[in-house]
Amino acid sequence: MEKYAIYVPRLVTKKEIFAPGHRACIGCGEALAVRLVCKALGQNVIMVNATGCIEIISSQLPYTSWRVPWIHTLFENTAAVASGIEAGLKVMTKKGRRSPQDVKVVAMAGDGGTSDIGLQALSGAFERGHNFLYICFDNEAYMNTGIQRSSATPYGASTTTSPAGKISIGQVTWKKNMPAIAAAHDIPYVATACPSYPFDLMAKVAKGVATRGPAYIHILSVCPTGWRSAPDLTVRLGRLAVETGVFPLYEVEKGKYKLSFAPSQLRPVQDYLKLQGRFRHLDKDNIRIIQERVREEYSRLLEKAA
Repeated sequence: MEKYAIYVPRLVTKKEIFAPGHRACIGCGEALAVRLVCKALGQNVIMVNATGCIEIISSQLPYTSWRVPWIHTLFENTAAVASGIEAGLKVMTKKGRRSPQDVKVVAMAGDGGTSDIGLQALSGAFERGHNFLYICFDNEAYMNTGIQRSSATPYGASTTTSPAGKISIGQVTWKKNMPAIAAAHDIPYVATACPSYPFDLMAKVAKGVATRGPAYIHILSVCPTGWRSAPDLTVRLGRLAVETGVFPLYEVEKGKYKLSFAPSQLRPVQDYLKLQGRFRHLDKDNIRIIQERVREEYSRLLEKAA
């Protein structure tokens, strides 16, 4: 029998801080995730958004989907800009130039802007202990600029810069474990989430933004365009990622790991891979290698959460 530690709130706001009318692709898991994140954050927040899909789809002048203060930054400096905003608010409060209301600072970026280009600034912000929430929307490639591989692209996936063919299976390295890197900074709160589990996602965002000090949430965001999956399978694929152990849901609070969802038995990774065109070329041996790796990593996670 599956074990859950997922909180279900009594009330979810009907207010849409991330307004409809944006230009996301049909079935975009990232747009769904952002909408849920915003519902958990409320309106007393300043958003810092790196270059990427969300920035592009939500902010074409003269239109915007943002109903809260929002600033666009470059790929590499999202955490630095969020750090500056947080420090500025502290100084203004200290000098009496603003009331001491608790305005939340939230930074967001994709996997490329987090685990690749923006990692240096993010690590520095964690080390300095800035009080903000950083959210990575992980669609496992640079989708906005043409589906190029990132360090978050899973082994065996075919992208435009790691194409599958006669001499390659596609991506030949394993996905970078960004939540573990964040946890290694000894920050107060780290979590993984997926919009296929909306209440779990919103509860973790609420917990992360209420944390004093740096908090990091890594959200799997299904991309039908880059994953070459049917748009109506977005929620199902997110659930399969969790149920197969490819993307487990857990929290790390003050160094202590806790699983949010623990299936009694993992589903075969084939159930997840077969619905995505980016893995269509994989043979049984490739799938066996991926299956063994998933089981090993999931076993290590279970040991940490024991």
